[in-house]
Parts: sequence; C-alpha cells; structure tokens
Amino acid sequence: MSNAESAAAEEVRLFLVAGEHSGDALGAKLIAALRNRLGDRLRLAGVGGAGMEAEGVFASDFPMSDVAVMGPLSILRHLPRIMRRVYATVDSALRCDPHAVVIIDSPEFTHPIAKRIRKRRPEIPIIDYVSPSVWAWRPGRARKMRPYVDHILGILPFEPEAHVRLGGPPCSYVGHSLIERLDWLRELDAEPLRTRLGLNPARPVVVVLPGSRSSEVGRLIEPFGDTLRRLIERGVEPEVVVPCVPHVRAMIERGRRTWPVPAHIVEGEEDKFRAFKLASAALAASGTVTLELALAGVPMVVAYRVDPIAAPFLRRLIKAPTTVLANLVLGENAFPEFHQEKSSPENLAGALAPLLSDTPERRAQLAALARVPDLMHIESGSPSEAAADIVLDYALKSKSRA
Repeated sequence: MSNAESAAAEEVRLFLVAGEHSGDALGAKLIAALRNRLGDRLRLAGVGGAGMEAEGVFASDFPMSDVAVMGPLSILRHLPRIMRRVYATVDSALRCDPHAVVIIDSPEFTHPIAKRIRKRRPEIPIIDYVSPSVWAWRPGRARKMRPYVDHILGILPFEPEAHVRLGGPPCSYVGHSLIERLDWLRELDAEPLRTRLGLNPARPVVVVLPGSRSSEVGRLIEPFGDTLRRLIERGVEPEVVVPCVPHVRAMIERGRRTWPVPAHIVEGEEDKFRAFKLASAALAASGTVTLELALAGVPMVVAYRVDPIAAPFLRRLIKAPTTVLANLVLGENAFPEFHQEKSSPENLAGALAPLLSDTPERRAQLAALARVPDLMHIESGSPSEAAADIVLDYALKSKSRA
C-alpha cells in the first residue's frame, strides 16, 4: 500500500450541515471535540457558517441566511431557493463519500437533505444534532424520522423519553452546549460592557432579543419597541441592550429608530452574556435563547409570532403546554409567554414591569432559575464530547464495513 493509500485508509470523513447561526456554533464545538479524538485523520466537508469554517469546514457555496427561514409562509415564499440549496448540498455530500453525515438543527432544511442522502446512499449513517420539537407540535414527525435518521443527539433532558413515547429514532441526551460554559459565565466580568456602553447603574437593564432570523425580527421589532414605550408610561425607563447576530443587525438598526429609548446593539458571545449578567430582565423571542437566559439566571418574558395565516394551523398542531424551553425543562410555566395577538405591548409590558424590581413575580422567577442548571446536568465530560463520541462510533462502524 502506498503512503497516499495508507493515509486515505486512516481518514475519517464527515459531512456536516447547519442551516443557521445556532447550528453553526454547535457544529464548531462538535468539530473541535472530534479533532481532539482524531487529529489529522479527520476530514471535513459540509455547509455551515463562520464558526464551522474556522474549525475546518470549507466555505459554503451559499450563505446560511439563504436557508435560515422560519414559519410555513416564510418557507413557502423561499421554497425554490431552499430546494436548490438542498439538492446542491446532497450532491456535495455524496461527492465527499462520508463515513457519517451530521445534520444540525434547522429541520426544514436539513431533513430533506437527510432523506435524499438516505435514498441514494442508505449505508451512510445520519445523526441529527438537536431534535425537532416533536414534543411540542406535530408529534407524528418523530416516527417519520426513523427511516432516515439513525440517532438523535438531544440537547434537552426530556427528549430521549419523548422519542421513546412517540416512536422516534434512538435519542441520547448529550447536554446543552451552554452548560460546559457555566464556570466561564460565572467568572465573566460584565462591568466593562456597562462602562463601554455608558449604562446608568441607577436604571434597570432590559435585554431585548427579537430573534436571530430575519422573519422573527420583522414580526417582533415593532411590538418590542412599543413594549418599551409602555414601560416608560408606567414610570420605568430602562437601559436597553440588544445582543444580535450580524445578519440581522441592519434590521434591528432600522427598527430601533422608532423606539422611545436608546438601544445599545452588541454582537458576539462574550458581550451577549455580559449583557445577560447586567440585565434585570429580558424580553425575548421564543427559542433557544430562553434556555440561555435561564442558565444565565435572567428573569424573562417571552413572545412568539408567526405568519397570521399560519397561526390557526399552528394552534391546532401545538401539543405542549408551553413553547418556552426553560419551562419545559422545569416542568412548569415559570416564565410567561405570549403568542400572536396576545403578544401585545400592553401584555408584554404588564409582565415585564414587575421583573424590574423586588417583587413576588421576580422572586418566583429567580427561584425557578436556580433549579435549571441541575436539571441540565450531564454525568461526565462536556456536551460536545458526548456528541462527538456518538458521531465517532457511527463513523468508525461505517468505515469498518466499507
């Protein structure tokens, strides 16, 4: 065997697909953990963003913003473009001839890819990192995933039981990526951000999080601004910090011009969590960020809006008692949420105002927040390492059969 043939025999080839910023961050951490185990034997290809590219996945042929859409009508409007990206990604995956494929979140984009890879190359194992919200709505999806997903890496502790109950693929709880950063978060000094932004220490800080997708921001930026106006009418004038990802910054910049108070926009993980540490409370779009806020100990009010035409269908499909991840982890609705027309500025301000001072509502949320880290605990190692072990097990078994 030549040196080139020997090197090829030692390679472990993986194809990873992420469709939005949060998935890119998970993918980057997973790659780092895999490289710790495989070193130079690891060969990567796939679709991702800046984080995965920095860890060795070649730059994608298209930006993630092309496929990072949310809600049935948004998906329908962009369906031709999304499907072009799906077919291009499938072709790229098959050219790579991977020992395993990892799809990361964004099921509207990643699951059509997985189905097509399974149809054309059924021997390639497919691992899904982050379960679709089958426990919240459309539970029949769990059983439908079995033919094309070999294993799910769950980031919420109740997900393995949910997939057993719903007939889904095998699922392992690997932990949420933030729990490996809890020590870092506790030690993070937030005061440099307060100084840099010139925040008045006598005023409460409200972190406003209208979403990481343009569709979310478009629906929430105006009512969130009106919520701040209602707070001022109640005699509360907060300092406002808006952590955001780069691809929605321009939308937020435009939207905040009509807000009644200055809003400081920050980017990057460190400044986001510094803002969380400074915050008295958060006004947030429903999503992963609610779990980040919970692990950071920030009281919150949550809003969720989808296309008005799609809303009646979603109401019939949603089966969970809450859409807030932190509530689901706790098993109780500790953090108020408002959907569609109920997410009015009056309702949001009415729930947010008591969280900005020492009130029974604030104390109740703080008590609930204190329970979240223990509920998210994993036995050993980090979430990225636990996920890497499962991915590597499938890849090596696939390689041995080749």
